[in-house]
Amino acid sequence: MLGLNKKDFSLLLIVALLTMLAPFILNPFPEGSELAQFNAGYPDLMQRFVIFGIFAIGFNILFGLTGYLSFGHAAFLGVGSYAGVWMMKLLTMNVIPAILVSVIVAGLFSILIGYISLRRSGIYFSILTLAFAQMSFALAYSVLTPLTGGETGLQLSLNDPRIIGTSVTESGSIPVTHLFGLEMRDSFELEMGAWLFTFNAGYYVCAVVLLVAFYIAIRIFRSPFGMMLRAVKSNQQRMKYTGLNPKPYTLAAFVISGMYAGLAGGLMVSMDPLAGAERMFWTASGEVVLMTILGGAGTLIGPILGAGMIKYMENILSKINSTILHEWFAFMPDGIEDLLVTLVYPFIGKGWHLTLGIIFMLVVIFLPGGLVEGGQRIARLFRRKKEEPKGPDPEHHPKPAPHVAE
Repeated sequence: MLGLNKKDFSLLLIVALLTMLAPFILNPFPEGSELAQFNAGYPDLMQRFVIFGIFAIGFNILFGLTGYLSFGHAAFLGVGSYAGVWMMKLLTMNVIPAILVSVIVAGLFSILIGYISLRRSGIYFSILTLAFAQMSFALAYSVLTPLTGGETGLQLSLNDPRIIGTSVTESGSIPVTHLFGLEMRDSFELEMGAWLFTFNAGYYVCAVVLLVAFYIAIRIFRSPFGMMLRAVKSNQQRMKYTGLNPKPYTLAAFVISGMYAGLAGGLMVSMDPLAGAERMFWTASGEVVLMTILGGAGTLIGPILGAGMIKYMENILSKINSTILHEWFAFMPDGIEDLLVTLVYPFIGKGWHLTLGIIFMLVVIFLPGGLVEGGQRIARLFRRKKEEPKGPDPEHHPKPAPHVAE
């Protein structure tokens, strides 16, 4: 179905169910309970899960298939964000033109960066992409201030010469982003007993884009083009000996990956029309590398899982402070309570990066295939237990008749 085999279609269906039912899945605890702080079903965070999942899917097409590790992919995210905001300032607040222009501009920029960087491979390629990203950050932060807003970032204003639509609403404020009249900030709340679920229009727009992006990634992985990219990763020198030139394939993968990053940038400004130079900083590029490796480089669903895990830790684990810890351990004697808070606190709150680092280290050492490999190992373990043969039953396997001499 949809040109996919049974396994890939099932995977697409799983991703669709996870995204569509995210408001329920991410709010497992009742409102007002002590565990409600672990709920992640609010619109802003759900949008981040999906947008950075798209970013990681695109990066995985380059890194997971070709083995080329880019440390500058955040440059395309930033360029796409700036292009999207400018489209909203000049044309319309409808998110469709902003998203399309973000993808196109990021694709053109990635052609330039990729053509130069792909002249080298290995660590030299990685350093080149990092250098280009840092140069882009420096330009956006200072030199190109009229275009990027510099330190304060590029944002909408009441003086924008918007061609389609109005620059100022009747109430005197800036118009909000929308999709043919459906505002991205519109939400519907469903109360079921002690649970409260929020369904946000912007999130579901991002979720539909994620499903399309994931479907395209599946087709790329299963196509002859994807097979050529795997050949590049496997043995590029042997590929050259057969008379095949790997450069067009690697450049195409680089551009596609850059367009995915631009798509993520366009979606970010569609939800919140503000673009800043910090999105192009090297730490943003390192974050998508962590997402891909943590989830499982070269797998289809791995980057989405990695993006969700990191964004969850960044937004939920980082909010836990010493006061909350004292509430958790309040049932213990004062001395033990203080000791436990002292031991745990460095790994949460502002120290959540330490926990992420430990998890990443353990995954690299024990699960080189990321979270996907961990899931596969658990599935094989349960499958092996089910398929274990039982001992022979004497009632159903009678002994052979004794041999009679002729």
